[in-house]
Amino acid sequence: MTHRQSVTLYTFLASCEGTEETIMIAVKRALSTAANYIQPLEDNRWSDLVQKHPRSSVFHTVQWLEALSRTYGYRPLVVTTSPSGSELRNGLVFCEVNSWLTGRRLVSLPFSDHCDPLVEDESETNVLLSALEDRLRNEKLRYVELRPMGGAAPAVDRCPSTYQYHLHQVDLTPELETLFHNCHKSSTQRKIRRAEREGLAYEEGRSKTQLDIFYRLLLSTRRRHQVPPQPRKWFENLIQCFGDSLKIRIAFKGAQPIAAILTLEHKDTLSYKYGCSVARFHMLGGMHLLLWRSIEEAKQKGLRSLDLGRSDCENSGLVTFKDRWGGARSTLRYFRFTAAGKGHFLPAGDWKERAAKSLFFRLPDRLLTSVGEMMYKHIG
Repeated sequence: MTHRQSVTLYTFLASCEGTEETIMIAVKRALSTAANYIQPLEDNRWSDLVQKHPRSSVFHTVQWLEALSRTYGYRPLVVTTSPSGSELRNGLVFCEVNSWLTGRRLVSLPFSDHCDPLVEDESETNVLLSALEDRLRNEKLRYVELRPMGGAAPAVDRCPSTYQYHLHQVDLTPELETLFHNCHKSSTQRKIRRAEREGLAYEEGRSKTQLDIFYRLLLSTRRRHQVPPQPRKWFENLIQCFGDSLKIRIAFKGAQPIAAILTLEHKDTLSYKYGCSVARFHMLGGMHLLLWRSIEEAKQKGLRSLDLGRSDCENSGLVTFKDRWGGARSTLRYFRFTAAGKGHFLPAGDWKERAAKSLFFRLPDRLLTSVGEMMYKHIG
C-alpha cells in the first residue's frame, strides 16, 4: 500500500461510525479499492518483479503462465497494490479456471507445487486477499485457492478448507562429495553406484524424440498409478515456453529407456517436476542416476537449491524416496476460501475416486490419453 493510500485509509477510518462489525465491513471494502489487476503476460513489470523478488519460483514465471494459458485456456491475472504505470512492488498471481464441470474459481496456481504471494509484509497480503474476496462474491465464484510455500497464511476463519502436502528441498551449496555423503547410504548411494555399474546411459535434451520417449514412460507410469496422463500438448508448450531452462533427462539400459525426468531451472533453483519409469527396471537405479546427474549439473552452474516438489502425505514410498536425498522436508498447506465460508473437499478414499481409478487402469492407451486431455483443464 502506498503512503497516499495509507493516508486515505486513515481518513476513511476516522470518519466511520457504527458497530465494530459494520466498520470492519467498511474497512474491507476500502482495502479492496487499494488493489488493482494487471495481465502478467502483457505487462513486463511482472517479469521484473519475479526476477528480483526473493520468494519467486519457476511457477511465477511468464513461461509457466504462458504454458498454462496455451494448454488449458486459463487466463492469468495479478492483483497488486501498485498503481498503474508505477513500479510493481508486489503481486499475487492466479488463474481464472472456468469449467462447466467443476465450477468457476481462482487458483494460485493450477498444477503448481507452490506459489507464494510476492509481497513485502502481511498488510499487503491482507489488502490483496480482501480484493480477491470481493471478486469471489461479486462474480459468484466457487472458491479462491492459495498455495503458499511459506510466510503469512490466511486466517483460519477465512479459509476453512485446507490440503496438506510435503515439500522436499535440497541445499546445493555444500561440496558435491558432501551432498553424496548426505544421501541415504544403503539406498540412494547404493542405487547411484548400481546404475554406474550397470552401465546405464544418460541422455538429456528437449527434442521431439526425447519427448516421445518421456511421454511413453509417463503414460505407463500414470497407468500404474491409476490416473490419466497430462496432455502431451502441456509438455510441448512447456518446451516451447521454457527453451533451454527445461530438460528431459533419460536413462537407458542398452537401447531400452527405463526412466525419465523433466526439470525446470529458475534463478538459482533447479526444480524436479515430473518423473516416470519402467517398474521392472527399478532395481537398476535409473531414477537415482537421473537425479544425481541433475545435481552434478546444478553444482557446475552454481545453482543453490534443488526443489524435489510436493508429495501427498499418504504416499509413503515417494516421501521416503525424497527423504533419502539429504534435503529438508517441510509442510505445504493449500488454502481455499468461499463466500459461504464452508469447506468442500471430498474425503480421502471416496468411493467414486476409487471406482474411477479402477476404470483408468483398464483403459487402452489411446482412451486413457484422451481422458487426460479432456479432464485436466477441469481440475486446475
